[in-house]
Amino acid sequence: MYTANRDELLTRVASLYYEQDYSQEQIARMVGKSRSNVSRLLKEAKQKGLVEIRIHKRIPTNPQLERALQERFGLHQAMIVDNHNGDVRERLASAGQLAAWYLEDILRPDTILAIAWGTGVAAAVNALAIHPILHVEVVQMLGSVGSVDSSIDGPDLARTLATKLGGQYRYLSAPLFVDSQATRDSLLEQPLIETTLNVARRAHVALVGIGTTEPEASSFLRAGHLTQRQLTELRGQGAVGETTGKHFDIQGRADFDINHRVVSINLNDLKRIPYVVAVACGLPKTRSILGAVRGGYIKALATDAATAEAVLEQDAYDS
Repeated sequence: MYTANRDELLTRVASLYYEQDYSQEQIARMVGKSRSNVSRLLKEAKQKGLVEIRIHKRIPTNPQLERALQERFGLHQAMIVDNHNGDVRERLASAGQLAAWYLEDILRPDTILAIAWGTGVAAAVNALAIHPILHVEVVQMLGSVGSVDSSIDGPDLARTLATKLGGQYRYLSAPLFVDSQATRDSLLEQPLIETTLNVARRAHVALVGIGTTEPEASSFLRAGHLTQRQLTELRGQGAVGETTGKHFDIQGRADFDINHRVVSINLNDLKRIPYVVAVACGLPKTRSILGAVRGGYIKALATDAATAEAVLEQDAYDS
């Protein structure tokens, strides 16, 4: 008889039935239960969220734009929602779904997944199917933004993602922005923070967003971490966007004083992670996406067709 704890039993029964196509009668013999008991276990597995039944709606994509982005910027993967009509939230949800399917393809059991924050990251996390047998360890790679919407901040996203992937999660117990480089350096010396960031640096996969310094779409302006004046000054210095809290210019250069007050992994650390998947939509993010791909900070991008076209046009214009 299978004597593991209840959740392990539920997961095993669900995997045998939904993934390996055994009948309930066969499973009953394998786990030493009656067929009616197996039926009840399958129902319980769904009620506990260990099983998620989804009907996948087709998301129209644009293979031509995908190839163009991959060839132009050396991306491993480009996922382009071919939708010019829906609002940005609909396009972002679709881009998040494409990113989620890509993550499901590349994730392997017992790997480490580093996570950032934001609406793009949340779109992918929300779209991801439940895979409790993967046992993926999820780790925050930047401090908490403290946004008014906790559902798009790192801690909630890390917990949600780890629950879906059947693994543990590590919080980075620090704010994203601090008042000085000295404060940041002191925090980085704290054993728990140092350990968490070291785990993030060893990640096989990272899920990030791409922020912009355009005032109408600046996440840090909305969150109160930058004032309008500070954002204007940052734009005047040439900053066009950020990822993992670190700002960069249109060429991907990240030499900005603000970056010395950010508690996160460095952009060079990010570049060493084999799979860095970014979700970002909307024309205000055109130059920030371009800076991110030129800097080599991301290796896969999920966006919409209008934004992808604008990125390619901006790159051609600059050449």
